[in-house]
Amino acid sequence: MGVLSMILILLPVLENNQNKMRISKYLYLILAVSLIATACESNKQEQNAQQHKAQETKADTTLHYPQEKHLANIKQLTFGGDNAEAYFSFDNSMIVFQAKNPDWDAPCDQIYVFPFEDGDMKSDIPQLISEGLGRTTCAFFMPGNKTVLYASTRSGGDACPPEPERRTDGKYVWPIYPDFDIYVADLKGNIVDTLISGPGYDAEATISPKGDKIVFTSDRSGDLELYTCDIDGSNVKQLTSELGYDGGAFFSPDGSKLVFRSSRPKTDSAIREYKDLLKEGLVKPTNMEIYICDADGSNISKVTNLGNANWAPFFHPSGKKIIFSSNHAGKRGFEFNLFIVNLDGSGLEQITRDKVFAAFPMFSYDGKKLIFSSNRNNGGTRNTNLFIADWVE
Repeated sequence: MGVLSMILILLPVLENNQNKMRISKYLYLILAVSLIATACESNKQEQNAQQHKAQETKADTTLHYPQEKHLANIKQLTFGGDNAEAYFSFDNSMIVFQAKNPDWDAPCDQIYVFPFEDGDMKSDIPQLISEGLGRTTCAFFMPGNKTVLYASTRSGGDACPPEPERRTDGKYVWPIYPDFDIYVADLKGNIVDTLISGPGYDAEATISPKGDKIVFTSDRSGDLELYTCDIDGSNVKQLTSELGYDGGAFFSPDGSKLVFRSSRPKTDSAIREYKDLLKEGLVKPTNMEIYICDADGSNISKVTNLGNANWAPFFHPSGKKIIFSSNHAGKRGFEFNLFIVNLDGSGLEQITRDKVFAAFPMFSYDGKKLIFSSNRNNGGTRNTNLFIADWVE
């Protein structure tokens, strides 16, 4: 109980004393002092709250946090909407990425190409590749830098497919749209090939730095597994077979290995939940770890064992480390930052210091740049933008 509360309780009793007048004056003096002290404490609390709010506001306008020693000369490329999965062309002169932005007339994810010589996308809308048809994801430059592949639901209709409804059980889920097929388009958006198609989900395709192989995720076996094919879509081979969502794979710089994310449920309840959601065309991405394997699917090993969601992995230019996004260190469950780790899971190091979200890292082919998505400098909105930085070892 505080001093002021004790005085207010004791005051009527003490005023019945024979020294009533003297004590009352004394107590009223203490009361006045306490009120002043309370007011000062209240002002102090308000000042602290304002300082805390100012710090939060400052974080919203931060391009580079002091602890981010591996990043230098950070530049923001987009300024609104949800921008993600930005990947370099083989000559490092352009990126291809997906964006959801009402100001760009993109109510769901569409694919865009942006040459770095244009500066940034603050004033101008970049070149649309996906023609505004269906929902798209996971674009990647083809060898030669004149075409890109991407996944689209356009075969199922021109409109954006419906988002999963909010679940009564509160589970956060991703949709696995069966209309996703993999297409190749030129830099004006003209479809030049349907690379991978058929019943079910085919998406999340990336290309080996050697330019000879494509890795992608498909549910054609009844589960979400990794597959590779030749650059023309032929010679499709299944790489993984263990129950669970295997996806988001990338080749190592020399093309000899793959890194990917996986859910791999083990308990009876987790297996049942995974299978039930998959029947609904959904996956729950809240418990994933990072794995590596040889490019033919052999020698699969688990890299991380951190718990929560570890995803969006990419090889370090040396081929000996992996950068990825994780919320394992967050106190509230939704703070995602970039971390780097050795292939054996040792040497874990935090790279970014975002207050909410950072993910989708990719190193340029020369190893000098890192591009990623982040909620930093968004003015307190929910916008996720693209940022590029010099990489510092």
